Amino acid sequence: MRLAGAVFEQRACVELERAGLKLLARNYTTRHGELDLVMCEGNTVVFVEVRYRQRASHGDAAASVTRTKQDKLIRAAQWWLAAHARYAQHACRFDVVSYDGPADHARMVWWRNAFEAF
Repeated sequence: MRLAGAVFEQRACVELERAGLKLLARNYTTRHGELDLVMCEGNTVVFVEVRYRQRASHGDAAASVTRTKQDKLIRAAQWWLAAHARYAQHACRFDVVSYDGPADHARMVWWRNAFEAF
């Protein structure tokens, strides 16, 4: 993982915990991809993708979560749920936390329920 990625994942984790979410897993890796953060909000499992872009020349950070990336996240989430049976019947959602701009002044946007699994 690149250093910037780790820094912004930590920032996102702190902010989401301040908002009341509980961290369940970080950087969960499967052959299908990686889940940056797996969190719980009440009885909902929240799979969080954290993105950072210093420049918007290729679109903002949130726009980088393409349909292909979403499909990988969905498959990785299915693996996580299969490995953590106690959460298998919980509601789930996919959030994106994006940071845009220079690292020391990047603006955070939290996209709740950013995309649907089906």
